[in-house]
Amino acid sequence: MTFAPTLVATLFATLAVTAAPAQAQTPTDPSTRPAPAVSAAPEPTSDGEVRKVDKAQGKLTLKHGPIKNLDMPPMTMVFKVSDPQLLEGLNPGDKIRFAADNLNGAMTVTAVQVLK
Repeated sequence: MTFAPTLVATLFATLAVTAAPAQAQTPTDPSTRPAPAVSAAPEPTSDGEVRKVDKAQGKLTLKHGPIKNLDMPPMTMVFKVSDPQLLEGLNPGDKIRFAADNLNGAMTVTAVQVLK
């Protein structure tokens, strides 16, 4: 038994449309809605020492330990900051814990915590 190619294509198209799953409806009662997913993964952090703060350029020079998420060994280097507010209150010599990432090709500090 053979089928014409157009008949087979029509059959598959019909099956694809009729076999599509129905969209789930969102309950209108907020108490029955599922809770949003929350990421439990902590932000990667490294320890470092502030060497220079450049507020005008939005940059921070750090002598830092290994940065695991960037596969970077300890060194001293200049980072951009994701938010200029991160530079407020930082001074050369401060010991910090920070998070950094490669954002659009630039090594960027995304979080800073001054250690006591």
